[in-house]
Amino acid sequence: MTYRLLITPPTRGAWNMAVDESILEHIYRGEAKPTLRLYAWDPPCLSLGHAQPFKDVDIERLQERGWEVVRRLTGGRAILHTDELTYSIIGSETEPALAGTILESYNRIAQALLKAVYDLGLPVEMKKAEHVSGASNSNPVCFEVPSSYEITVHDKKLIGSAQARKKEGVLQHGSLPLYGDLTRICDAIIFSDEATREKAKERLLKRATNVEIELGKKIDWQTAAQAFISAFELQLGIKLTAEELSPSEASRANELVQEKYNHSTWTQRA
Repeated sequence: MTYRLLITPPTRGAWNMAVDESILEHIYRGEAKPTLRLYAWDPPCLSLGHAQPFKDVDIERLQERGWEVVRRLTGGRAILHTDELTYSIIGSETEPALAGTILESYNRIAQALLKAVYDLGLPVEMKKAEHVSGASNSNPVCFEVPSSYEITVHDKKLIGSAQARKKEGVLQHGSLPLYGDLTRICDAIIFSDEATREKAKERLLKRATNVEIELGKKIDWQTAAQAFISAFELQLGIKLTAEELSPSEASRANELVQEKYNHSTWTQRA
């Protein structure tokens, strides 16, 4: 099975989310191949899960830092996208890699993620979700909350992923934090007071990690991307061919930025 490989340059969160949805629509109409996309964010951007309340966002702190905010098509909780590799895999629900239930496809993709991170030199594991004390359903931070088939190192969460299954097909995206301060996300979230914010940062460092922390050195984006490409081909049994976003996909992404992802009725809803 041949998949398209898209490597897109760092850009705004609204555009990144619009591109993923545009690809999904084009695949549904038979105008695009199933796609693995690898990308990054500039400037840093807080992404909210589909149903996450906007009141979780500390807008004043976000703006002071020059960060943006966007709402994802997928569920889950908030992620601050910076110093990371983000992937999306998009296709019809009949694609072997994406077929079956959410958990079945999630597990398949997790095997590729596991292989990619292992090849970067990390002692990675895949664990089913377990209860974590204090990680309630109301917790706004993604990397503090366990999920099924999560990728961990030394019992700390490394990769956060989320999936949406629509009539158009399946979209799963997730992020591998490469380096930098993981606790920065706590500066974009509302807390009752500063003491609570600091406790949240301490708690996060006990439950999450990044590549630099585990390896003691930085891995650049290109090296991580190559590990993802090789692992997805091997584990999912696909052949990736490098292509570009089509003019139609780019045009539709621009429409989605204006109509949806850059619009307050989508991003700032309760």
